Amino acid sequence: MKITVAGETKEVKDGITIAQLITEEQVETPEYVTVSVNDEFAKSENFETQVLKDGDNVEFLYFMGGGQ
Repeated sequence: MKITVAGETKEVKDGITIAQLITEEQVETPEYVTVSVNDEFAKSENFETQVLKDGDNVEFLYFMGGGQ
């Protein structure tokens, strides 16, 4: 099936979960990543069970602190 990850169309196996995608994409510091699927935030406690569907749009987001 095809999904879009960070703006790039990718072919992934059917039934892939968010956790599996994080591993496949070698996401840096996965414990701090926020994931959106189709512009909705996924709960980190569901990463192991939330299955992606054909055509999904996935973004990996990091929120930075700091500034003045």
